[in-house]
Amino acid sequence: MSTPHTNAMRPADAPAASLVGTPPSPAAPIPAARLRTVMAGALLAMVLAALDQNIVNTALPRMVGDLGGMAHLSWVVTAFMLTSTTTTPLYGKLSDIYGRRVLFFVAILLFLAGSLLCGAAQSMGQLIAFRALQGLGAGGLLVLAQAAIGDVVSPRQRPRYQGLFTGTFALASIAGPLLGGFITAALSWRWVFYVNLPVGILALVMIAIGLRSPPSGQVRPIDYAGALLLTGATAALLLLLAWGGTVFPWASADSAALAAVTAALVGLFLWREARAPEPLIRLSLFRNPVFARGVAVGGMMVFAMLGSTVFLPLYFQLVLGMDPAAAGAMMLPQVAGMVLTSVIGGRIVARLGRNKPFLLAGLGLEAAALASLAAFAFIAATPGAFLVSMGALGLGMGMGMPNLTTAVQNAVAYRELGAATGAMTFARSLGGALGVAASGAIMSARLAAAFAGAGGTAVADNLAEHGMQALSQLTPAQQAGVSTAYRTALTGCFLLSAVVMTAALLLVLGLPELKLRNEIEESSTA
Repeated sequence: MSTPHTNAMRPADAPAASLVGTPPSPAAPIPAARLRTVMAGALLAMVLAALDQNIVNTALPRMVGDLGGMAHLSWVVTAFMLTSTTTTPLYGKLSDIYGRRVLFFVAILLFLAGSLLCGAAQSMGQLIAFRALQGLGAGGLLVLAQAAIGDVVSPRQRPRYQGLFTGTFALASIAGPLLGGFITAALSWRWVFYVNLPVGILALVMIAIGLRSPPSGQVRPIDYAGALLLTGATAALLLLLAWGGTVFPWASADSAALAAVTAALVGLFLWREARAPEPLIRLSLFRNPVFARGVAVGGMMVFAMLGSTVFLPLYFQLVLGMDPAAAGAMMLPQVAGMVLTSVIGGRIVARLGRNKPFLLAGLGLEAAALASLAAFAFIAATPGAFLVSMGALGLGMGMGMPNLTTAVQNAVAYRELGAATGAMTFARSLGGALGVAASGAIMSARLAAAFAGAGGTAVADNLAEHGMQALSQLTPAQQAGVSTAYRTALTGCFLLSAVVMTAALLLVLGLPELKLRNEIEESSTA
């Protein structure tokens, strides 16, 4: 494996080495063995982040059985989501100041401490608090894993490695529920947390050995006020998405209050970032069309993906009559497609030095696949038709996601690599939350209309929680109504996702293409 060339000039707006805010620059090309060590450590960190949520979700019923507190069960997920999402931009910015290595240590150690405490929790309150601590570490795992590769690999070679990340994430997402069920049945739910410890320790060792970026030795102010405002705005938005339509109606004073708080804090955050000496996210970055559109498209892609697939396994069970194992197997073509195009496509892009054609092809394929899924759901097509669409969806995702990350990182100066990656990860997290909320609202509204006056929302929640077990408790007429309601509701979810993905494709059409650099650090358009 050839090592990347790193001898390049500084960004045009940072000509002097003594400039305050210049992060540690990459030194000479690192040996191939060290590059492989960094890659292995970063991939293990991504495995931790990708596996954790899926494994934990599978074990939630057992946790309630041991600890009680069913009324607070959703907070086991919500607490983790809040802290992991709100900390992603801060990790990215701090890693630009202090180097990726130090922040990796902080993120992994926090994650492992939270995992250990979650496994030892004796009450639901403790479990929720420790999940929040675990999320504080998880917020840095995806950001730092992708940014660390930018420290050792040039943008031209980066698609090869970003493809590995996408494939690993896809495999881990599918393996999560299977591992969660096996570990919970064979040992106990506590081991779904303890299993993180050896993986995290191994990742920590590999990062310590392979990633040796020195600190800059310069004092730079940290925008704590901006971080606090962004955290508050994100928390208010996520709570609105988590509670809207469940704890209180969407059209209610509570929803309006949370929306108003979100808008006010976003406004204050933007005001602060325009005046801070060292902002959390430099607003002038959004004058860079590749960065601005790339971040927006990243959020839209995850919105469309999660918004369309969150209820798909349940559709296979409730409408097509599959058992949970068969419904899970229906997702395999998507994973296979992602792995195939992310790995092979990454190598082709690295050879050509151009990624826009692959990005366009990926988004176009995803939009077409989502539209076909809507059509198949509408006509109640056979499982074979869904398998074709799921495969096409995976092929598009494998081409789209890694190339978008590379395009954004290639468009910014090296000193802002972490902040740019953090902004991308943050947008994806929010996009996913919005997509799930939108699909949940469509599903609940359709089921409520189908069972008007008979607790349609309760039926939807019960089916989402218990699947086929809940369906068997309904009358034949109700079962037929559920099948029709899910079929038409999922059609709406897929149509919404197809529209959003098409809009993302149009944004990328107008995206100026920057040839992928052969150097890690070079002048950029930022």
